[in-house]
Amino acid sequence: MEIKTEFYLKKVTEILEKIEKESCESITQAAELMSEAIVADKLIHVVGTGGHSNIGAMELFWRSGGLVPINALLDPGIDLAHGAKHSSIMERTLGYGKSVLESYDLKEGDILIIVNAYGINTMTIEIALESKKKGLKTIGVGSTTFADFVSKSHPARHPSGKNLHEVVDIFVDNHMPLGDAVVEFDNLEQKVAPVSTLCNSFTLNLMVIKTVGKILAKGGIPPIWMSSNLPGGDEANRDFEEKYAARIRHLR
Repeated sequence: MEIKTEFYLKKVTEILEKIEKESCESITQAAELMSEAIVADKLIHVVGTGGHSNIGAMELFWRSGGLVPINALLDPGIDLAHGAKHSSIMERTLGYGKSVLESYDLKEGDILIIVNAYGINTMTIEIALESKKKGLKTIGVGSTTFADFVSKSHPARHPSGKNLHEVVDIFVDNHMPLGDAVVEFDNLEQKVAPVSTLCNSFTLNLMVIKTVGKILAKGGIPPIWMSSNLPGGDEANRDFEEKYAARIRHLR
């Protein structure tokens, strides 16, 4: 049987190129907000609203080559380590997203990046709607292709039936295709090899790149983590840790 790894490479490459080309404008808009916040010594908050979308929040947080002032909302209730089925139940539970948001110290005017490749579940939409009530500036990362396809009556959806791209201030399309997985085999109905995590991470890192460029253009010095596995890494990061430990919950 042919192993179609080369097709996966080709498909992933096509999607990533599409993100870089077609989402460029919204990525630039997001980066402008992010750079303004960092220059003003504010935090950028990020939440992955369910399952593997958590990886998006973790990709931005405490990352070698990544921005330092990232406050990740890492709620254990939707962490797969505490139960895969439990994660799915909680991301569909009305009121849960609001509770998670309220448990972190986000203030009016703060930026919150909401990462969810599917962009439809109850927690995702609830956090977006509650963020608007709090006066937060919201950036969504997800797939319009998937969200627009799924029936408004699907049980994963927020009762409003809204999609993430309809309720955030800036939406960055990660161009995840319908169904997530992209590799087909003969005599096998379900495709294999998902791409959502790659789509989310690539999109988020494009936002980081643009943000760093804008900070430099403003004459600032972007705060960037160095790998602690390199010589001098711990020393280079120590000042950042001391500066932000009291403001970023999971940095401690």
